[in-house]
Order: sequence, then structure tokens, then C-alpha cells
Amino acid sequence: MFVPAGLHAATAQRQHLDQLAQAGADLFEVGLPTEDAALDGPVIQAAYHRALHGGNALDHAVRAVEHAASLRPTVVMTYWEPVSRHGPACVARVFADAGADGLMIVDLPAHQAARWHETARATGLRTPRLIPRTTPDPLLPAAVAGASGWLYAPASTAPTGYRGPLDIPALVGFTQRLRTASPLPVVSGVGISTPALAARVAPLVDAVVIGTPVVRALATDPAQAPDLTAAFARALHPTTLTETRA
Repeated sequence: MFVPAGLHAATAQRQHLDQLAQAGADLFEVGLPTEDAALDGPVIQAAYHRALHGGNALDHAVRAVEHAASLRPTVVMTYWEPVSRHGPACVARVFADAGADGLMIVDLPAHQAARWHETARATGLRTPRLIPRTTPDPLLPAAVAGASGWLYAPASTAPTGYRGPLDIPALVGFTQRLRTASPLPVVSGVGISTPALAARVAPLVDAVVIGTPVVRALATDPAQAPDLTAAFARALHPTTLTETRA
């Protein structure tokens, strides 16, 4: 379950994380806000901008991770800009100290990858990598090199929040290519806009991350977010909510 840090005040944010965990989310991906979230659609971008207006984004994210990690395994999702601005060593250290299991930089520059992986490993953080579907086979080994934890395979090539149909055969082919290139688990998200689509994607990958549908609820009517999370949980694991990869 993707949750942008700082969307609400700290007390409300902790309450929302509690409710989402109880509703069936078994992993949290906490987003560190940034002004230029180029791979995200309008819902998550608006959530980030709202969070940034609330003050110190890094501090809000650290507090969100501290609470999320007390509930479920937690990773941080961010862009290179805030990591570069605060310093890779600082970012890795504060989130590792907060209890994060890993940190994924979705637009990690190729020339910074080795440095980042080394810095993160020194703090005990895993370094998942988002791999664009357009990555050609000859470049896959370099794209997955140094990654740890898992590989993130977007279910859609559109920005987050896409609500259209998914090209399931293309996703099947892509996940097969990733499994050939790396032994790491494959996780999917982006464009998984309904529980029905989540149920279709789940058999193809090792885990599914739900983002925009729940972020939209958190931003407009937080009371709806637990029920929506539970609906995705039931679709992904019909027999049990406690094992849901939401």
C-alpha cells in the first residue's frame, strides 16, 4: 500500500496507517514528497504538493516510516532530487534508523546507481529498482545490477493513476524478462485501479502495490480508505486478509 508522507497531520497520519493495516495492507510504501514527481499522475502529485506545504517533508516522512514500520514491513519510495538535496548518506541513515526495510529511487540516474547501492547497503537498507518496460534486453543486466529486495515492474507505461485497461500479455512478457535477468522477486503497481485488475495482475508477480485509488480516498474522504483497502485485499487474497499484498 502506497501512502504519501505528510498528507495529513502526524496524529491523523498514524491513525490512517493503523486503519489501513487493519484493513489488509501487509506492506507500506511511504512516499517522500517532491515537487517534480514526473512519473506520477495528478492525484499523487497533488498529494505531494499538499504535503510540501506542511513543512519539512523529510521529517514528516521519517515520522511516517517510524509508525508504518511498527505495523508492517515498510519501504520508502522517492525521486533522486530530494535524495541528492539532502545527501544520499543522510537519507539512507535517517530512514534506516526509522525502521525502513528499503528505499526505492524511481528515477535513479545510472551514473549514481553504484554509489547509492553502496551507501544504502552500509545502513542495511535494501535497494529495489523500478525497471521501465521499454528497457531493451541488452540493457536489463545493467538496470538490475546492484538491486536488492525486489524489482518493480509497472503494470502500465502511463503515469500513476492511470484508469484504463492493462496490457496483460505485455506485462506477462515483461515479468518473464525480469525473471530471466534477475532472481529477485517482481512487484507490480501503476494502473492497478480496481480490485478486479489487482486480481488479474496478482498471479503474474510476487506482490502488488496499490497507490492512487487509496491516496485519492485519503485526500478527499479518509473514512473511505479502509474499506477500499479491504476490497483490494479480498481481491488479492480471497481466503485471508492477513496475508494481503495490497
